[in-house]
Amino acid sequence: MAKIPNSLVSTPALLTHILVLPAFFLGFILIYDSGWMIHFLGGGKEREVFNSLMLTCILIGVLCGSRIPMIAVRHHGGLTWWQYSIWSFMEVVVFSAFAALYMALVWGNYGYFTAFGHCLRISFLILPYAYILFALFFAHLRPDEKESAEEDLVRFTDTTGRLKLVIAHDVILYIEAQENYVSIHYMEGERPKEYSLRQSMRGIEDLMEKHGIIRCQRSYFVNPRHVTVLRRDKEGMIQAELDITGSRPVPVSPKYYEELSKML
Repeated sequence: MAKIPNSLVSTPALLTHILVLPAFFLGFILIYDSGWMIHFLGGGKEREVFNSLMLTCILIGVLCGSRIPMIAVRHHGGLTWWQYSIWSFMEVVVFSAFAALYMALVWGNYGYFTAFGHCLRISFLILPYAYILFALFFAHLRPDEKESAEEDLVRFTDTTGRLKLVIAHDVILYIEAQENYVSIHYMEGERPKEYSLRQSMRGIEDLMEKHGIIRCQRSYFVNPRHVTVLRRDKEGMIQAELDITGSRPVPVSPKYYEELSKML
């Protein structure tokens, strides 16, 4: 399933969510003239406003505890839309649980589970509208193009952790091992270039996997975006031919042949 755009879990989006969602919740309660809701919140206007403010504070606390960890999740693969929906649903349920605890303690006419039922009713009457509008706004009306461009860049560091080369993932042709170095073959404009980096194949394996550049042989990574055909040479060895004129073919071992062929 498709992942949610990073703009939806960016720092500005998370802060906006934590502030705007409770404001929407409070405004809806105070404007929506519902007899059962008013009675549940206190019966009188003063009590209704006070309890509404307290529930809003509880909602802010729940959102802070829930949304801030999304920053860490974002940097470890992100969330699919299904996972994000479940996450949001659980936020509403957890908020209702804490809100019910407060209402049961201060409003003696209700037991906890009765209060929990009322809080769930209020929450699912109000909050889904805010969640949907929020997701539409940040996912579609404000796409983070700069962030998307940053994700397309591959940052190569050497064995000491120093940043040595930053290039777009789609210009990389292949990478080969050369003793204590790896040789990165890439395009700069119309010209193929080569950069030697003091690093091991194992040291860049996770980085390559993240950007869709796969191992095709023990000493080679290849970018499937540039592979035009897989063929056997006279010795029966499998070779990956690239779409760059003059570029030599990249060897492919039988172990990785099937995976690479599926990506072409």
